[in-house]
Amino acid sequence: MLSTEMFVNCRFLAKDITGVQRYSLEITRELKSQYPSITCLAPDQILHPDLADELDVNVIGSHTGHLWEQLDLPAYLHKKGSPVLLNMGNSAPMYYGNSLVVIHDLAYERYPDSFSLQYRLLYRFMVPRLLRSARAIVTVSEFSKAELIERFQLCSDDIFVVHNAARGEFRNVGALPAERFILAVSSINRQKNFHSLIQAFNRLKSAEVKLYIVGGFNRIFADPVLMAEVDGNPDIVFKGRVSDDELISLYSNALCFVFPSFYEGFGIPPIEAQSCGCPVIASNAASLPEICSDSVLYCDPYSVDDIAGKIHMLLDQKQLREELVRKGFVNSRRFSWNRSAQKMYAIARILIDAKTEPLHS
Repeated sequence: MLSTEMFVNCRFLAKDITGVQRYSLEITRELKSQYPSITCLAPDQILHPDLADELDVNVIGSHTGHLWEQLDLPAYLHKKGSPVLLNMGNSAPMYYGNSLVVIHDLAYERYPDSFSLQYRLLYRFMVPRLLRSARAIVTVSEFSKAELIERFQLCSDDIFVVHNAARGEFRNVGALPAERFILAVSSINRQKNFHSLIQAFNRLKSAEVKLYIVGGFNRIFADPVLMAEVDGNPDIVFKGRVSDDELISLYSNALCFVFPSFYEGFGIPPIEAQSCGCPVIASNAASLPEICSDSVLYCDPYSVDDIAGKIHMLLDQKQLREELVRKGFVNSRRFSWNRSAQKMYAIARILIDAKTEPLHS
């Protein structure tokens, strides 16, 4: 007989907290605060001991990384009566049947150059098996749901959508005396389209603004020609990873936030920017029109001229900026970690009550 307990795969605590890991962390936080009996499991190589303490994580097993996830985690759960396991970070034990699995997007297939060969091979092997073995499949947008259906011939009723959100701490902290700047936040990977953003920015020389880029930076996946151009431009500033307080201050004081990505399963940064009262320019591609609705100024990510034109338009038109700030606040409130956690719990709860049957929405 299957256990009626609920467990969370917290291997995300062994990684940097970026988009996918942020989703896992925030939903787990909400679940633990509302349902303390939920058990969190992680390997010993935790990078965030403060978060592990907050979530009351149980450290199990002797392996690390995927070996821990594929060997130690399912072995431990089988001894516990094979309870429902929530896996919210694009991976899970492939041969543990009582799982809820979240697949955020198919970036490893759509933009393979942004990932190592080892990563691509692993996920091309793992994801189809996870989708076959999981009792419930979750993704983060209708866009990603449609991609999963098309790529793996899944039924629409078999996939649930549970959104990302911005945390409550993301709110406007007021103006600070600082230079005028445009803000971009993301990793510097090909699908994020920073090469077009930088080229567009270089056409705004008369605007007397700087471009701040926040996020992890890996030159392995960056365009070397573009990097040579950037390295000699004092108006383009790579901030690297920053604290939440620093990020909130940057959102609150930027003239605008630009997100020209070719591909996003959801796209948390525009929602964070809107929560802080920053007007947003966003790509009209992938999930972004679904997530941002009419609350942003859209640009064509394939046109440097259009990106530059939209930035210039927003810098020039105060009334437009104010309108996008108002609409942005409204849009950001559509998304809540609390509501997303409640939906995730409801799906998992039905799995427990259904015992052995796959779940259909």
